[in-house]
Amino acid sequence: MIFNSIKEKIIFYNSPVILFCLLPIFLITGPFLSDLSISIISLLFLTHCLKKKNFLYFKNRYFLFFLIFWIYLVFNSLGNNFNFDSLKISFFYFRYGVFIIAVATLLEVDDRFIKYFFYCIFLCFAILIIDGFYQYFSGVNILGWEHHGRVSSFFGDEKILGSYLSRLWPIFFGISIFYFKKKDKLFFLFILIFILSEVLIFLSGDRSSFFYINLSAIFVILLSKKLLKLRLITLSCSILILVVISLINPAAKERVFDKTLNQMSLFDDKKETHIFSLQHTHHYITSYKMFLDNKVLGVGVKNFRNFCDDEKYKVSKWSCSTHPHHTYVQILAETGIIGFLFLLFVFFYFCKYVIKHLISKFKSTYYFNDFEICILSGIAIYVWPLVPTGNIFNNWLNIAMILNFPFLIWSRKQIKDD
Repeated sequence: MIFNSIKEKIIFYNSPVILFCLLPIFLITGPFLSDLSISIISLLFLTHCLKKKNFLYFKNRYFLFFLIFWIYLVFNSLGNNFNFDSLKISFFYFRYGVFIIAVATLLEVDDRFIKYFFYCIFLCFAILIIDGFYQYFSGVNILGWEHHGRVSSFFGDEKILGSYLSRLWPIFFGISIFYFKKKDKLFFLFILIFILSEVLIFLSGDRSSFFYINLSAIFVILLSKKLLKLRLITLSCSILILVVISLINPAAKERVFDKTLNQMSLFDDKKETHIFSLQHTHHYITSYKMFLDNKVLGVGVKNFRNFCDDEKYKVSKWSCSTHPHHTYVQILAETGIIGFLFLLFVFFYFCKYVIKHLISKFKSTYYFNDFEICILSGIAIYVWPLVPTGNIFNNWLNIAMILNFPFLIWSRKQIKDD
């Protein structure tokens, strides 16, 4: 990016950088400010490209793949059980792809702002950990909000504390490794934050998030070059603290483990075994019925909620929800086999490079560096198919997900340029 004046640099570089660095804070406040920020960043970047008549940034196969997927979503919304809510989601989905290219380009201009982004995440994690543990032990957080059985800190009734920590943890861990050495005094503080955040995810009672943090840990342990010992230490310390807490107060353990096993009925021969729970199972059966009736295009983006009560799809009173709580099932039901093929391609593409890295690891060459492995561990939790998920078209979840991609694109380009 080339700037012809200080004013132009402030508008098209400084402003997007500030908004990007504040995203961890905005995500705590909810989807509005975070969504507004990525929209502004995307709009400013597009404006700069139009002004300079330079669209080379978009000439890559990844954005082309995204563009085709976006066109399909818009087409699906327009011609398939049309409603304005569906069209709005599909049409403005474009901003996510532009945002990724925009931030990756800003990093190429000057990557020093990564530190500011990191300190923002560090501040958010530190405050959430202090407030979360205070809420766990006292029953209320510093604002006086009760936890009602699940620690939620500043997220209140949303109960997404675990989701926030588990989804941003890989980025936080990766950047800390990238910028700070083990002899740095701050590094030991980061280690403490890593351990306590894992414990807090467990105390939040968010079972999917607890699985995510462990999945990313296993990913780093198996694939990294120099992080195996460090990640094993943080994971072991977290598990040790969790065991002690569970012995003193078994409530969190009962929700994460006992309740899960009970809902799945894995060890009860008298009950039917369920996929995660009875509710999840009936969501999935309802989704599958929708797919069988609409194999090519599905029922339309974000239309599960509009059709789940239909008698030909309904299984029980548990059939209906705002979404089927599984990314792959939702894509299959709402966008049909065409939409599902896009997701399947992403999954196999991801697996291809993980396998490529594993092969290179055995040869001691390493396709990805440790920073990239941390970022990829954050992406892995979104493509992993065997866990309940949120709404794939939810703004908050999408923003948390796409934060990983600019760092990965930037890092890969740095290696190619070197």
